[in-house]
This record gives sequence, C-alpha cells and structure tokens, in this order.
Amino acid sequence: MDSRSPKEPPVWRQPDGKPVSCLEKIKVLNQNIQEIETLCADALEDGVLMGCDATQIKQALHELIDGLTTPHAKD
Repeated sequence: MDSRSPKEPPVWRQPDGKPVSCLEKIKVLNQNIQEIETLCADALEDGVLMGCDATQIKQALHELIDGLTTPHAKD
C-alpha cells in the first residue's frame, strides 16, 4: 500500500485558460499523471537502491520533462 497521501489533481486548462470540461478527458489526464508519478517514483527508488544520488535522478527526470516537445502545437 502506498503511504503517500493522495494529491489533489490539477484543474486542466485549455490554451485559452478555460478549464477542460469533458469528464472523460479529465479522467484520462488524471490517470496519465498518476501513472507517470508511479513510474517516476519507481525509477527514483531503483536508482537509490543501486547507489545513485536521489537529487541527480530527480534532476534527470526534470530535464526529461523540460525537453519534451509539444505535439500538434499551433504556432
């Protein structure tokens, strides 16, 4: 069982700042974030158990996210 307390999901917003109103879209986005959080926590735990520095692992995860490109972006 996960000992972390559940986080409040973000209010998902459209590019114009309006909240996303489709419940199915919100559900998918929240599930995606939950899955990413679990995967990142597992990667951090694995790295620490293998003797890596936790701060460096977190920095690598931040760099990964920061390096993502936005698909279907409208210029």
